[in-house]
Amino acid sequence: MRAPLLALLLCACGSGGTVLPRNIPTPITWNKDVQPLVAARCRACHLPGGIAPISFETYAEGLKWKDAIRAAVETRRMPPYLAGPGCAEYVDDQRLTDAEIATFGRWVDQGAAEGDPSQVQPQVDVPDPGLSRVDLTLKMPEAFTPTQIPDEYRCFVLDWPKTTDSYAVGMQVVPGNTRVVHHVIAFVIPPEQVASVQALDDAEAGPGYTCFGGPGTSGQRTTWLGAWAPGGKGSMYPPDTGLEVKAGSKVVLQVHYNVSAAPAGERTDLTRIDVATAETVKRKAMLMLWANPDWISKKTMTIPAFAKDTRYSFAFDPTPYMGAITGGVIGSGMAFKVYSASLHQHLLGTSSKLEILRDNQPNECLLNVPRWDFHWQRSYGFKTPKVFRPGDRLNVECHWDNSAEAQPVLDGQKRVPREVNWGEGTDSEMCLGVLYISQ
Repeated sequence: MRAPLLALLLCACGSGGTVLPRNIPTPITWNKDVQPLVAARCRACHLPGGIAPISFETYAEGLKWKDAIRAAVETRRMPPYLAGPGCAEYVDDQRLTDAEIATFGRWVDQGAAEGDPSQVQPQVDVPDPGLSRVDLTLKMPEAFTPTQIPDEYRCFVLDWPKTTDSYAVGMQVVPGNTRVVHHVIAFVIPPEQVASVQALDDAEAGPGYTCFGGPGTSGQRTTWLGAWAPGGKGSMYPPDTGLEVKAGSKVVLQVHYNVSAAPAGERTDLTRIDVATAETVKRKAMLMLWANPDWISKKTMTIPAFAKDTRYSFAFDPTPYMGAITGGVIGSGMAFKVYSASLHQHLLGTSSKLEILRDNQPNECLLNVPRWDFHWQRSYGFKTPKVFRPGDRLNVECHWDNSAEAQPVLDGQKRVPREVNWGEGTDSEMCLGVLYISQ
């Protein structure tokens, strides 16, 4: 028995070191492992004065909330990047990898150590192109203080100062108060619809008017100029493309306010948008809204009261009608490119999906949102544009839960299940795809 023992001692001492058991895990610390992930994936919201109610700027804050952080990332509730895996490759993908999620869990399991301050990893800034120039700045006519708790949806009518037709080739939202501004959508209101939104504005005291789901132009074709949600960044639109804005148009800025993170007296907001413009572009583009027209005009999207899972889908080849659908931006019968996609439902939504159905070829997934959350809406840009050809069909599918357990709390009371249909109000629903497209 002495020879094996001697061999073991030689192995342990001959190299001048100590043999460690192989199953001891690598220590995980806040400074070396966790803080860089928090900075990259959480800091846009979880910082002092941010939209989130708590900050994770320091180790002490992270330690206090370690169990909540772990639960949020392991269930993928956070970060709120809702695009499901395995669908498409997106620019600026914010999903945590399985290994990154495991890092949070191992840190907690090992005692949530702070680690050596000298081991703090340098933060690598992700290149952010932003706007290469700002040609127009449009801001709310005056400051607004939300009064509804916790959420309020307000639309503001902004002047578009150009006296000739032009193109928006980039946009960014600059929230006036990040503690209350939850998300923003900018709608282009063409000259023939300006009177209707102006009437809505004039009918309510104070700046803007109450809105939910859209600018209140139900039944009329409305296009988006762009959108913003926490963590989102402004950017130029795909090269050589732009959104046409007719002279005499207005921009309606829909702002979703959430005041849960801001004490009274610190809720006033004056949000603006910066826009890059061009007089001409090589390819006109537009943000195309995609839904079944019968859902809107004939109210066929009935979601029965108490139904746990109601599903609707709509697949159609729009190419023969693109001239009418896009106002001439893309010619009828023509193929077109898809650069980004987003989905929109209201408070009862549970999941939604956009895809291209192709005959005799594999279908192409554009966006799959397996866990819908109305409070975290954004657009997802493709690393490589998708091509939609005549004969393909664009499919949108949505699911809703209208059971008693799924009802939202409105005005302090949980809503009683009732039959729901398409509409722009809080008590209505939508199933809408939004695509940035060009010829």
